[in-house]
Formats: sequence, structure tokens, C-alpha cells
Amino acid sequence: MRRPLAMAIAIGAMLAVTAGCGSSDNNEGEAGASGAPSAEKLVIYSARDKSVTDFVVEQFTTKNPEYKGKVEVLNMGAQEVLERVRAEKANPQASVWWGGTQQGLSAGAAEDLLAPWQPTFAAKMDERYKDAQGRWFGEILLPEVIMYNNKALTPQTAPQDWDDLIDPKWKDKIIIRDVAASGTMRSIYASMIQRLSPDGSNPQPGYDWLLKLDTNTVEYAANPADLYLKMSREQGVVSAWNLQDILLQANEGMPFGYIMPTAGAPVLVDGVAAIKGGNTAGAQKFLEFLFDDSLRATLAKDYFQIPAVEIAEKPEWLAQLDLRPMNVDWDVIGQKETEWITHWNAEIKDKG
Repeated sequence: MRRPLAMAIAIGAMLAVTAGCGSSDNNEGEAGASGAPSAEKLVIYSARDKSVTDFVVEQFTTKNPEYKGKVEVLNMGAQEVLERVRAEKANPQASVWWGGTQQGLSAGAAEDLLAPWQPTFAAKMDERYKDAQGRWFGEILLPEVIMYNNKALTPQTAPQDWDDLIDPKWKDKIIIRDVAASGTMRSIYASMIQRLSPDGSNPQPGYDWLLKLDTNTVEYAANPADLYLKMSREQGVVSAWNLQDILLQANEGMPFGYIMPTAGAPVLVDGVAAIKGGNTAGAQKFLEFLFDDSLRATLAKDYFQIPAVEIAEKPEWLAQLDLRPMNVDWDVIGQKETEWITHWNAEIKDKG
């Protein structure tokens, strides 16, 4: 009797070892050795501010502990995200593109860089704010407005409209974030050209307008931090920038105010997408989380975001916002932006 019993114990031990080996190879969502679900690493390329990405990733991993220590965010400019995803098309290194202009995401979709799908939040999103084939989705709306130093100027003495920026009275008082590397500035400058040539066929009036703006521009800041520093030191007292960042900086004590231009603000749709060939399951889970109503309400309240979907509770600043959108044809800009900004960089910058 002792020999069969020993054999049974040995077989049982082998089965236990085999079962243990299997658990280490679990796919997404299956239980790991500790009993918690396991998950593959999730790499995110983001043009969002680091404070926003840190906050959201912490909330995401708290709700989805299987991703604890497995989410890596690389913060970079929106244009850099497009160029990086494009360069990695044959061997994608990231799964989520978080924070990109409508033009950039549309270009990514046209180049087959993005994975199409239909998330639950898409049904309540305006058609203007998403790709018809489900390849990208608007997350927030970014009005582009006139920014001013509120220690040097008042809401009454600051420029009230875009054309005021080219008045000679503002010579050497305007600082602009370097345009070519900035999705925000590329969109503002392209909007200025498109408003003077609705179909984009004659950009010259827009180029002339930008040359006058260049005449008034005292300096081009290398990055947003440089822009904020120089504006706070009154090396220039006027700029053009996105409303969210102005409010964030003002909330942290910077002397910044904004003017909603009389002719209206270009309103960017800034969105997200799952990158084709990445961790699709992880990307979809993250994007679904990103559109959680409670999270969206917190981001609106604490980070001054205007969500692209309706939320149940709007913070006071958003409920009272007098948003006046400019009539911008983003399709025309999507087709012409590279040509126009390349021309500006070569023929207009520092020539005024």
C-alpha cells in the first residue's frame, strides 16, 4: 500500500507544478498567481500636461490594480507624438495616443496608424468630435484665446480681437510660443490664414497678416514653460494660447488673464486613440476609463478641461464660460497646415 500512495503524491505534485507554470503565462484579464488579474504593459504617448497624466494614471491603476507598475507615460508635444507613431508604424512601441489635435489624429487615421473600435462613450459624443470609423475620439475642447499679463494690462486695455494683435501699438510687446513645434500655435496660425482664405486657395492675405504679427513679436519662446516665465517677467505682455493652460497657470499664481476674441476663438478638438498594433485590450480599457463621468467632472473642476462629452455636473467656471467659437474649417487646415507653417517658418519668422 505504501508504494501506490507515494506514486499518487508524486503525480499530485507534478500537476500542481504544471498548474503553477500555466498561471505565469496568463493572458489579459485572467487570474495571476496572487489571485489578482494580470495585465500586459501599457505604454502611452501623451501631449497632456504631466500633472494631468500623473493624476489620471494613478486613478486608473487604483481602479485597475492589475496595471499597477505597468503603465508608462511618455510626455511630449502633440506633433512629436504623430511623428513618433508614424516612425514606429512597422513596430509599434505604444498603445495609446493621448492628446492630439484633430488634424494630427486625422492624419494618423489616414496613414493607418490607429485601431478602429466603438467604445461605449462614442454614442453620446457629437459627430463633429470623433472619427466616423472609430479611429480617434475627441476628449476635450481647447479654445484658443488672447493671453495677457494682468499686472501690466487690464481686461479693458488688453487686445480685444485677433486683428488688434497687428496694431503697431503692440510692437515688441507680444511673445509667441515657437510655432513649428507646437500643435497649439500651428492651429492658431493656420486658423488666421484660413479665416482670410476660407477654401485655403490663397494664403497670401494670411501670410501678410502673420508678417505684421511677426513685426510686433519680441520673441519666440522655446517651450510653454519659457513662455510663462517671460510673460510673468513682462518681457512681453500679450500672447495667443489655449484657455486651459492659461487658467491652470493663473490658478497656480501666474499673473495671467485672457480675452475671448470678438471674432471668436478657434476651438480645437483634442483627442485620443488606440494605436494599431499595440496592447489593444489595455488601450481600450484605459480609454473607457478616461471618459468616466466622475473623472471627467474632476478634470473639468481641477484641471479646467472642457469635455467633448456632456457631464452631469459642470464646475462654475465652465457653466459661466462665454465661449464664442470661430467658424474654422478644420478639413482645409488639415490639408494645408504643413504647407502654411513650413512657409511661415522659412519666409515670415523673424522677417517683420
